[in-house]
Amino acid sequence: MDNLIALLIAAPLLGAAVLLCGGRRLDGIGHWLGTLLAGASFVLGAVLFVDMLGRSADHRTVAKHLFTWVPVEGFQANVGFHLDQLSMTFVLLITGVGTLIHIYSIGYMEHDENRRRFFGYLNLFLAAMLLLVLADNYLLLYVGWEGVGLASYLLIGFWQHKPSAATAAKKAFLVNRVGDMGLSIAIMVMFTTFGSFAFTTVLGEAGGASSGRDTAIGLMLLLAACGKSAQVPLQSWLGDAMEGPTPVSALIHAATMVTAGVYLITRSGAIFNAVPDVQTAVVVVGAVTLLFGAIVGCAKDDIKKALAGSTMSQIGYMILATGLGPIGYAFAIMHLVTHGFFKAGLFLGAGSVMHGMNDEVDMRKYGGLRTYMPVTFVTFGLGYLAIIGFPGLSGFFSKDKIIEAAFAKGGTEGWILGAVTLLGAAITAYYMTRVMVLTFFGEERWRNAKTPSPAEPSVEPAAETRGAHDEPHPHESPKSMTIPMIVLAFGSVFAGGVFGIGDRFVKWLEPVTSFDHGDSPLGEWTVTGATVVCLLIGVGLAVAQYGRKPVPVVAPRGSLLTRAARRDLLQDDFNHVVLVRGGEHLTRSLVYLDHSLVDGVVNGTAASVGGLSGRLRKLQNGFARSYAVSMFGGAVVIIAATLLMRAV
Repeated sequence: MDNLIALLIAAPLLGAAVLLCGGRRLDGIGHWLGTLLAGASFVLGAVLFVDMLGRSADHRTVAKHLFTWVPVEGFQANVGFHLDQLSMTFVLLITGVGTLIHIYSIGYMEHDENRRRFFGYLNLFLAAMLLLVLADNYLLLYVGWEGVGLASYLLIGFWQHKPSAATAAKKAFLVNRVGDMGLSIAIMVMFTTFGSFAFTTVLGEAGGASSGRDTAIGLMLLLAACGKSAQVPLQSWLGDAMEGPTPVSALIHAATMVTAGVYLITRSGAIFNAVPDVQTAVVVVGAVTLLFGAIVGCAKDDIKKALAGSTMSQIGYMILATGLGPIGYAFAIMHLVTHGFFKAGLFLGAGSVMHGMNDEVDMRKYGGLRTYMPVTFVTFGLGYLAIIGFPGLSGFFSKDKIIEAAFAKGGTEGWILGAVTLLGAAITAYYMTRVMVLTFFGEERWRNAKTPSPAEPSVEPAAETRGAHDEPHPHESPKSMTIPMIVLAFGSVFAGGVFGIGDRFVKWLEPVTSFDHGDSPLGEWTVTGATVVCLLIGVGLAVAQYGRKPVPVVAPRGSLLTRAARRDLLQDDFNHVVLVRGGEHLTRSLVYLDHSLVDGVVNGTAASVGGLSGRLRKLQNGFARSYAVSMFGGAVVIIAATLLMRAV
């Protein structure tokens, strides 16, 4: 069975190679081939999962060594795979949700002339993410890590004819390079400390090195996680990434890229457990991002960007949970999986709405769509209920556990974290209710609204013949798009109960992540009651603001906080002033120093030598009388010096 592990990665990787190198002769079948190979990877993962269930909990880890990548004395880099309960969870999520997104894309990208290339990039994304979660050492994980970054760049900028898409792709690539530097430095420090990249060695000896090195490794891993998972301060790329096709948004936000940071911290738990100060840093990053993303999501009128802020906030919950150590690792991954279902469903639902609305993304130009798109309404609605933590649905079981774990941290820190997570739950209920009401309820504002420019061209058959200012004619999406949404809706409803009741998921991951119940000052039902109250407050405020009075098509100016949230709480302004402008001034200063100091010394030395040589050259003029005078003068000097020495 361990031979199937390599095939998990090989299937989508083969699809990427064939689709990207096969040329236009594959245009007619490329989307089917890409979907088939993604599905084959899911089937292989399911077979391995069944085989794993047949083993005892302590014998479920499978190691598969393929070959030695760099066989150098003192530097052994191996290519091998490590399949355990943690990596298996990610395999099923990546391939399962990834396959559904492939199926959805068949209909969504039907009339895009580059559909074959799009499916090649999707396959490449899956292969890179699978390599990341199946690698048995940090160096091979880094290869998958960079592969995910490359694939995200290609997919976000897929419609490169749009300057905004090209800029967004470049921004995501550059911001992630900052985080990638953290991972590369961490790997270097690991090798100099432990002499190996292997998980078994590094994690087995974690805590035995100097506290300074453990701290450095932990902080650099956290920096890497911030880049891939869009956490403060490296979160600015996530909203702009919505310029890619909607299936890309679903794939990045639900099953692949943003989950990589959560996986990295959880997999490296032994390192973080050894350095409590770094764990505190992880918790702070998660708590800040949790509120940051939620506030941003409240002010966005673009349906995809509102969901992007939601993703940032929900990943903040997961990062916060990983910072709690053994109390929170399993809950972080549990919320990651349930989030994969409902967030993929929400993004695909948003794409379905755009598909029927002339590619309009402004929710203020929606309204009353529930009667025109019943399947989209129901599936999106179930995802909405799941993400706000409605009792009995997936988010209720997973997010509530993180809130309980936050309180279980104990002391003042536990109360602060608990309050932050509850506040985040209230804001989540508010902004998601806002999305739901603006899109599916109220008056049909699209009847008189203008559509200034399509966000995603060439999606529908009539897109090329329809004018930019035509009135939309809402309609339900084809079955190739609605069936994946229905499947994801089932996951949004039932996954949390399957995982949470009886602590099944915690017991599943415990051999890998360990588990500590902690000592919560509040009972389970008290936390649940507080969460439900926060949920009702958030829903009530949103309904009161958007459901009981007409919504203007043009957004009002709003408060200072609203205006700041529309601009992502000025994160791009901050980056421009501190990093861009600061970088420009630093560069100019370095150029000045280079010209005036470095080049000045070099050029001055050269000029001095040139001047001296010019003067010395005049002594070699070719006249015998000059040479005779020089010889006579030299003889006089020697005689005078000799007489002077004798006199002394």
